[in-house]
Amino acid sequence: MRRHIWKIFQKNYEFNKIIKENDELYHEAAKKFGLPDCAFWIIYSLRDCDSYLTQSEVCNIIYQPKQTVNSALKKLEREGYIEFESASNRRSKYIRLTPLGIAFSRKTIDRVIALEQKALSGLSEAEQNAFMELFRKYTDLFKSSMHNLQLNETD
Repeated sequence: MRRHIWKIFQKNYEFNKIIKENDELYHEAAKKFGLPDCAFWIIYSLRDCDSYLTQSEVCNIIYQPKQTVNSALKKLEREGYIEFESASNRRSKYIRLTPLGIAFSRKTIDRVIALEQKALSGLSEAEQNAFMELFRKYTDLFKSSMHNLQLNETD
């Protein structure tokens, strides 16, 4: 039993290293393009969905707090990469890339997306499906466990 726990510990350690290595790859890309991570992911999301998004939708897609996203959006707007457009709901505004933002994303974000696609194409279709299915299953299991996480005052 103890050996099983040790193997799970080692696999968890390896998994976390891989996740952090992936995060670092995106961080380095953002840095090369002169973008903070949040701004990188905002432009990525706008480019990836090929549509307009609200600030709330962006927060949900990139898993960042509203205040962090709002600060990044203001900076991207000042730099001319995005613009806001009124939505039917007065409280929401649509965010879209400007022509400058589209040109910038073609030189930056599109290249990252192409590299992601190249990496995925290195896997067979069965491997791609298995990878996505297992990663989704792991994330769902972890998420359901995290909902029960509380600070134990006796520790």
